[in-house]
Amino acid sequence: MDFYYSPRGSGCRTVIMVAKALGLELNKKLVNTLDGDQLKPEFVKLNPQHTIPTLVDNGFSIWESRAIAVYLIEQYAKDDSLFPKDPKKQALVNQRLNFDMGTLYESFAKYYFPIFRTGKPGTDEDFKKIEGSFEYLNIFLEGQDYVAGDHLTVADIAILSTVSTFDIFDFDLSKYSNVARWYANAKEVTPGWDENWNGLLELKSVLNVFATLLMMDLYNMSGSPSTRAVMMTAKAVGVEFNSVQVNTFVGEQLKPWFVKINPQHTIPTLVDNGFVIWETRAIVVYLVEQYGKNDSLYPKDPQKQALINQRLYFDMGTLYDGIAKYFFPLLRTGKPGTQENLEKLNAAFDLLNTFLDGQDYVAGNELSVADIVILATVSTTEMVDFDFKKFPNVDRWYKNAQKVTPGWDENLERILSAKKFLAENLIEKL
Repeated sequence: MDFYYSPRGSGCRTVIMVAKALGLELNKKLVNTLDGDQLKPEFVKLNPQHTIPTLVDNGFSIWESRAIAVYLIEQYAKDDSLFPKDPKKQALVNQRLNFDMGTLYESFAKYYFPIFRTGKPGTDEDFKKIEGSFEYLNIFLEGQDYVAGDHLTVADIAILSTVSTFDIFDFDLSKYSNVARWYANAKEVTPGWDENWNGLLELKSVLNVFATLLMMDLYNMSGSPSTRAVMMTAKAVGVEFNSVQVNTFVGEQLKPWFVKINPQHTIPTLVDNGFVIWETRAIVVYLVEQYGKNDSLYPKDPQKQALINQRLYFDMGTLYDGIAKYFFPLLRTGKPGTQENLEKLNAAFDLLNTFLDGQDYVAGNELSVADIVILATVSTTEMVDFDFKKFPNVDRWYKNAQKVTPGWDENLERILSAKKFLAENLIEKL
């Protein structure tokens, strides 16, 4: 028998495990769908629907994995244990096979397949359908060791192929105790499990390649507050960057290649699959709206969002501006700004202290992008001698923000590195 397949495909792996259970040898013919092998005339002649897996058994051509699996059992099995002839037992197996194709695997495809096209999974609604599918499967397995009856059937093998695909994508099965118990047993009792898992590891490696190709580029300077705000936001929404360092001290931001990306030649600048955006606060809001699993960091409610926007503008125009004007001259001259600059900085912290009176967060009752951005700004004072303990609400908020903000450790590491650079720079100037 000629078996046209890809080891990465769930349906292909189902057929391989069924063949193993039956003691059949398949003449495996690899079809690279990423290169379009399935569209070649010789394959379309075998299967006008040009899908894999496709089986050709002595001139008989059949596709759709569950149809192939049942065919192999009925044609070659020594008994009917994998696909019983009893109408009721067979009906239950068929129900589970249809559940797998139309509900369980369908939910996987809708949520995870977009990653290969866009680098992003499906919607929250798509993920809820996955959870609903597993809740059904968990109910089916209540008090049962197998998905259809009291022994291993083709339904177990097909669903094992699907569930293990969720597993390789790090879906948490532990929430579904019956499924987790069944899965652990199915891996032990199903012939061909090792080959199934090897195919999944290959799928994982392909996914990693796609993730690398689609990874966002962040042009940045490591220690800057703006860069650190973006880094912490990215950590909070679970995205990664290809970090491209731009050394503004030697004028790299003015080089033609960078000006072509950002004519305003500022950092940080984000390039997401061809989409270019700069200005820190615009970037963090984009990341949350594009990649956040919910809107907690930047709520859709107009009033909540307005308050966050106000705090972001306060940070840019008042707080960050105050820090920049007083402390940044240290990098150029070895001396801080003027007494007037210091007074404006203290006034900015006094305003922030007022905002935080009786509040754990700077805008609302939960962590938002406003906290993350202002945390990046306020933590800049770790580089220099500035005591904001005279602002008790800020001091209380700052200690808590360090605990609850994803990416704080990396933020602090970047600050300490910048502090070391600043110290060395001051020594040179002195």
